[in-house]
Amino acid sequence: MARLGYVRQRAARAADSRRTGSIAFVACEENVKVFADPFFARMLWSVSKELGSADLQLVLLTLHSPRDCQTVARYLRGGHVDGALFVSMHGRLPLDPASLGIPLMLCGRPARGGEGLSYVDADNVGGAELAVQHLIGTARTAIATIAGPPDMGAGIDRLLGYRKAMASARSYDPGMIAYGDFTRMSGEHATYRLLDHRPHLDAIFAASDLMAAGALRALRRTGRRVPDDVALIGFDDSPLAQHTEPALSTVRQPADAMATRMTRELLALIARSGREPVRVVLDTELVLRDSA
Repeated sequence: MARLGYVRQRAARAADSRRTGSIAFVACEENVKVFADPFFARMLWSVSKELGSADLQLVLLTLHSPRDCQTVARYLRGGHVDGALFVSMHGRLPLDPASLGIPLMLCGRPARGGEGLSYVDADNVGGAELAVQHLIGTARTAIATIAGPPDMGAGIDRLLGYRKAMASARSYDPGMIAYGDFTRMSGEHATYRLLDHRPHLDAIFAASDLMAAGALRALRRTGRRVPDDVALIGFDDSPLAQHTEPALSTVRQPADAMATRMTRELLALIARSGREPVRVVLDTELVLRDSA
């Protein structure tokens, strides 16, 4: 069954009863990352809450490998769900949306393609720019960034916000950029690389709170004090941000509001086929704590 990608085929429905009462939540990551990153838990909780009030159920699917694509596509085409929410996409949507026959809603702007697709996103560019402007305004002169994956809309846009702020201050240095994958370990390794090449850096903007937590560990291990020697700002305002030492300054991404809006827009697409694509961008907010 696993080798062939078998999924149970739902029994045929009567013509006057086309709805399944189920929505798919498709996380385009490995299982271990989905369950380790608090962002996914917040999204799932908010989507489930919204669907519960509409007496609908949620089906969680993960999609990472080519075999996953075949299995998930077969499941979505099989009449098991009325629509699907796609979260954490890398590059283009991994499935042909026209072939699925159900409405789709994306979390975040697709990095490539996306014509005709609906999405709900956060203002990643503006939030990142605001964070870096704050660091510049506190007299930090050597500001690095740990950027997210360059094949994700959030990674691209948060790096763009950093670049815009640094260019406006006329202090942009490509050597101040390292990349991670939104995990704690990648943030730690990226910080070591930055310190090897730019040991004089005095601030870091990390494109996620998990990467910022990894940066904190690296800074501590190399004898840098936060914020005395190196100021640090993350992105997400996950529960983790309040429990690091020191407490993490961060950009608040409205994950709960994004999930709620995504769900409502998807239900509207299901209720009215042929509706025009929806593109929504929600505001972000700089939250200052002890690390910057």
